[in-house]
Amino acid sequence: MTDRPYHHGDLPSALLDAAESLIRERGLDGWSLREASVRTGVSPSAAYHHFESRDALVRALSDRVLARLGERLSRAVGRAKGDRQQRLIAYGRSYVRWAVDDPAIARLAFGAAGTEPRTTISPHPHDVLVTELDRLVDAGGLTPSARPGADFVVWAAVHGLATLLLDGLVHLDTRRDVDREVERLVRAVLNGLGQETPPSQAWPTARSPHTDRRAKLQADHVAPTP
Repeated sequence: MTDRPYHHGDLPSALLDAAESLIRERGLDGWSLREASVRTGVSPSAAYHHFESRDALVRALSDRVLARLGERLSRAVGRAKGDRQQRLIAYGRSYVRWAVDDPAIARLAFGAAGTEPRTTISPHPHDVLVTELDRLVDAGGLTPSARPGADFVVWAAVHGLATLLLDGLVHLDTRRDVDREVERLVRAVLNGLGQETPPSQAWPTARSPHTDRRAKLQADHVAPTP
């Protein structure tokens, strides 16, 4: 039985949908490319034409998941109302809710975040965060001196809470409790950054595979032509 009818020309997307369903049912490692093919209603050879291995299918799915998360976060910050910190609070709430509501897919994305994506992910969740912190600086809610690396500080806090909830190391009784805990966390981080005095020695420069890739693309774009 297939999850959805396969229509000619959309096999890669159908295989990604099947893989996503299998991960929710069995986890990241409890299925094969052959099973994804059967669920889609095509032969394994047809699937291998688009994905050379199960790992290639998983990598493509992780890219799609991260792009969808970026879109979700963009919508969340766009709907936020209130004080200057509300957009980043909305970012944190949406991130944590997504992880708690879809834990198997969140673990897939969290694991893939440390690897080089095969496609351009837009909007990338990290880029949404960068944009909102820059907006906060422009609005006077964060000092320019505290801005360098603040994206990794906020991400560490929000991602840390999401991971603790997923792993059962922190328990909150209701979705409202989760939202309030995220608000407290994000406000504490932003207020702390706002009171930070420039250190005598610059803070370490945190990087991720995504920011490394973005920096390389920017450098290639501005590199002078020989």
